[in-house]
Amino acid sequence: MLLHLLRISSTNESTIGALYMDGAFQCYTCEDPWKANKEARTTRIHPGLYEVKLRKEGGMTKRYMDKFPEMHEGMLHLQDTPEFKWVYIHLGNTPEHSQGCILVGDLAKNNVIDGGFVGNSNNAYRCLYPEVAGAILGNEQVQIRIFDLG
Repeated sequence: MLLHLLRISSTNESTIGALYMDGAFQCYTCEDPWKANKEARTTRIHPGLYEVKLRKEGGMTKRYMDKFPEMHEGMLHLQDTPEFKWVYIHLGNTPEHSQGCILVGDLAKNNVIDGGFVGNSNNAYRCLYPEVAGAILGNEQVQIRIFDLG
């Protein structure tokens, strides 16, 4: 499975993107802004190709297993992210929720892609997670390729 994240709008406060799965649009994304000097939990990761695996330990994993007991098998964890550790795809609406990770949502604020907000995060996650986790659990390689467009 190949995910593509196209970062389409970037400001000093946030990065908004569009996430595709095997070529089909899935949801919007929200991330922290780019900073030349990396700051922990406030800077987005570098563009590139990353493998996605399930991380089955840690406090965030437990919280998500409690929140989504019917489907959660571990966090969607991007592997080998230069200068970063524990980068996940998860719930949230604004860069303040990101902590360096990729947030998913069905809506951009007022359908404007540069507003630093994605809505309906629970719905987007419930649609995306089972497909991606299922592929990983089925021993399929899952990768995400991230492009900076805006």
